[in-house]
Amino acid sequence: MSQVVLDDHLLRDVLADEQGRRLARLVEQNELATTNLYYVRLCKSVVAARGGALTGGWSGERRRELGRRLLDLPESILILPMRLIGYRVAELAGSQRVSTLGAEAVAAAEHLGASLCVWDGDDGPGIREAARANRVTYRTIPR
Repeated sequence: MSQVVLDDHLLRDVLADEQGRRLARLVEQNELATTNLYYVRLCKSVVAARGGALTGGWSGERRRELGRRLLDLPESILILPMRLIGYRVAELAGSQRVSTLGAEAVAAAEHLGASLCVWDGDDGPGIREAARANRVTYRTIPR
């Protein structure tokens, strides 16, 4: 079975059981992974939603439920340890026009031989180009 690295929006949808048709198919056909920084960014949104796209429009109860799922993240969702990819993240962040968050996503997908999947509303040219330049399959997934 192949692997996919999910961004924080797609991870949120998986954990909240709010998967659209394409995401549900992706989940059925692949092993799931995410990154440390995507995980932290989603946790921050749950803890202190300030109107952002992740959980800003969610009720407090809905965010608390997602928080419980984040604290008890299924073992089937891999978060690649930073010590395995940290040096590569630094290389990518230094050589590509991409943030540390984007560099970690590309490095994780590269390390796993996985596709990098992001919510189409969060598609950015920097991470897309870094993935392309490093031969990582980059896919956008609608809600």
